[in-house]
Amino acid sequence: MLVQLCLPGSDAVTEVAELALLARSAGAEVCETLFGSRQRPDASTYLGRGKAEEVRAAVVRHQAQLVLVNHDLSPAQERNLEKITECRVLDRTGLILDIFAQRARSHEGKLQVELAQLDHLASRLVRGWTHLERQKGGIGLRGPGETQLETDRRLIRDRVKHLNRRLQKVRSQREGRRRARGKIPIPTVSLVGYTNAGKSSLFNRMTGAGVYAADQLFATLDPTMRRVDLAGRSGIILADTVGFIRHLPHKLVEAFKSTLEEVAEADLLLHVVDVASPERRDQAAQVDQVLAEIHASHVERITVFNKIDLAGEVPRVERDASGRVHKVWVSAATGAGLPLLLDALATHYRRHRITRRLLLPAPAGRLRALIHSRLHVAGESVLPDGQWQLDVELGQSSLDWLTQLEDFRAEYLVPEPAAEQAAPAP
Repeated sequence: MLVQLCLPGSDAVTEVAELALLARSAGAEVCETLFGSRQRPDASTYLGRGKAEEVRAAVVRHQAQLVLVNHDLSPAQERNLEKITECRVLDRTGLILDIFAQRARSHEGKLQVELAQLDHLASRLVRGWTHLERQKGGIGLRGPGETQLETDRRLIRDRVKHLNRRLQKVRSQREGRRRARGKIPIPTVSLVGYTNAGKSSLFNRMTGAGVYAADQLFATLDPTMRRVDLAGRSGIILADTVGFIRHLPHKLVEAFKSTLEEVAEADLLLHVVDVASPERRDQAAQVDQVLAEIHASHVERITVFNKIDLAGEVPRVERDASGRVHKVWVSAATGAGLPLLLDALATHYRRHRITRRLLLPAPAGRLRALIHSRLHVAGESVLPDGQWQLDVELGQSSLDWLTQLEDFRAEYLVPEPAAEQAAPAP
């Protein structure tokens, strides 16, 4: 059973359609959807006593096993609804946590989901142990004074501490890998967007990675990274990340903070938008909101309008006033527009590079080979004295990487011509 309360200012039809997608993604079969209307939520049941009784009648009629309420319920509201409907009740956050638990594959992802689930469960323990909230007194029945509820809460606290320690270790390892990537002059580009916008399909089309992709919400949960070679002997690290959704539970944002840091630390974001979705503007606004929450609003981005094959659009690019590509229309399903996207990425990073000249002595063959493998060499010649003269396109990160190499010497880099000084005023 799906239940949607229409509150002032809410788009109930759109929100309940998304709830139905979430329910199917979790493996549920929807038997009926009930709507209610209130000026404000009821304090005890959220829906109101009359609507709760209506839900109970529908549960009996359909023999439903689960009621999904498309709102965040307090533990008391969830417990009261279960008493009235005599059926298990799950709110929106609980449903999303269940989907995440099904989709987590990596060690870190499973730890993050379990941590968020325990945080959500801690305040809801009382409903499962109401018969043990107080111990009976009497001879031979006096225990240490800890009730079953208190015991469960203590076990959850201990488990949360254990998970936090393990996650801290994983975060340190992720930070170490991020620092290692920073030593190599390859920028990182993260795919972000609303869930089911086609990020994983686009990732597979660009990298050939074979990441699981399906027409369902949160099909991909764990981040994946692959190298993509661009024109001009340059390359990027492309990262596929978890999709966003409206009202993304704060518990998940906190639990997945280390994963979402990959987005905040990226050099460029590709914001994938489902151009065929009638709610694409609202979905894009939700993505902007989550990016602000994880402190990634400052990262430069290119908007990629996906699924043009479903919307009847043609592949094209759109540039801003300065000539920079900021919108690209593609189809991950057919590959249409993909060359335009790759060219836009190559052009984007070419804008930040300048050509510098290097003079390498004959014995520096190892350094020359490394430069050819990692950087774009625009031209090369051999001087009469046997030195190699290389014209190399360098960005700031590439220049920092080059100057920190063990075999590199400062004299190898030819100084840039000094700007002519202006003639002194008479």
